[in-house]
Amino acid sequence: MARAPGLSARLKLTLSYVGFLMLIGAVLLVVGYFSLSRGVHPGVIFMVRSHGALWRAFAPTAAIVLGFLLVFGLVGGWFLAGRMLAPLTRITDATRVAASGSLSHRIELEGRNDEFRELADSFDAMLARLEAHVAEQQRFAANASHELRTPLAITQTLLEVARNDPEGDTAELVDRLHAVNARAIDLTQALLLLSRADQRSFPREHVDLSLVAEEATETLLPLAERRGHTIETVGDPTPAIGSHALLLQLSTNLVHNAIVHNLPEQGTVWVTTSAQAKSAVLTVENTGEKLTPQSVATLAEPFLRGTERIRADHAGVGLGLAIVKSITQAHEGTLALTPRAAGGLRVTVQLPSA
Repeated sequence: MARAPGLSARLKLTLSYVGFLMLIGAVLLVVGYFSLSRGVHPGVIFMVRSHGALWRAFAPTAAIVLGFLLVFGLVGGWFLAGRMLAPLTRITDATRVAASGSLSHRIELEGRNDEFRELADSFDAMLARLEAHVAEQQRFAANASHELRTPLAITQTLLEVARNDPEGDTAELVDRLHAVNARAIDLTQALLLLSRADQRSFPREHVDLSLVAEEATETLLPLAERRGHTIETVGDPTPAIGSHALLLQLSTNLVHNAIVHNLPEQGTVWVTTSAQAKSAVLTVENTGEKLTPQSVATLAEPFLRGTERIRADHAGVGLGLAIVKSITQAHEGTLALTPRAAGGLRVTVQLPSA
C-alpha cells in the first residue's frame, strides 16, 4: 500500500523531547520573572523600579536559557531516541530479511526483559515456527509427489505391457489396475483430509470421545477378527469439543494402525477413554514388535513406514499417524507416542474437554 512520506519515529521523539523541555523551561522562566516582578525572591528582597527595566534585564538571560535548552534538547533527544529505537531498527531489518524469503535469520536481542525484548523474542519464535512449517510442507510435498507418482508409474507400466501383449490375461490386468487405482484414491483422500485438518476449517461441537472410539472399533472389528486379534474397549463418557468427523477419523486411524501393525496372530488392541479435569484422553495400545524411542519419534511423520509394512494388506498409505497428529493439533491437543516394554505402541491423544 503506497503511503505519503512522513517524519521518522526518531525525529518525532526528538521533537517531543525538545517541546517538553522547552515547555518546562518556559514555565520556570515565567515563574522566575513574576517572582522578580513582585520584588521578592527566596531569602532576598529586591527594589524593582519598573517592569520595563526588569524585562530588559531578564529577556537576554531568558533567551540564552531557552536557546541552550533547544540545542541541548535536539542533541540529547536525538541521541536518546536513537538508543531507544535501536532494538526496533533491528526488528525492522529482520522483518525485511524474512520478507525476502530468508527465515533462518534471528534477532537474538540481548539485554534485560522489556517491551522490545518481548517483541523480538516473539518475532524469533514466529520465524522459527514458520521455518519449521515451511520445511515440513516442502518435505511433505516432495513425499506426496513421490507417493502419487508410484501408482501412476505402475499403471503406465501395466498398460504398456497390455498394449504389447494383446492376448494377455485381461482379468489379471484389471485386478491389478483396480488395486493400484484404489491405492491412489486412498492416498488422495488422505491428502485432502490432512489439508483440511491443517487449515482448521471445520465446525466445532460437543463430542463424546468414548462413543467415537466405540464407533471406530465396531467399524474395524471385522478386520481384527480376520487377523486373529482381539480389541478391548474401556471408557467412561468423555466429553470433548471438536469435529465429530475428524475425531472419528482420528480414532479410526489409531485403531486401524494398532490392528495392522500388530503380532502376526493372537494380538491385542486396547482402546481406553477417560475424562480428566480439563482434558479428554484417548489411549490406544497394541501388542507387537519391540520399538525403540528413536523409531517411535518418527512414526507420526508423513509417509514414514517400516519396509515390512509397505506391501502388507490394509497397510494404508503412510499417512495414518500423520493425520492423527494434524487433527490433534487442529483441536489444540497433544499427541504422545511411547513404546511398550512388552512390545507394541501406546498412543495417547489429549484434547480439551467440553
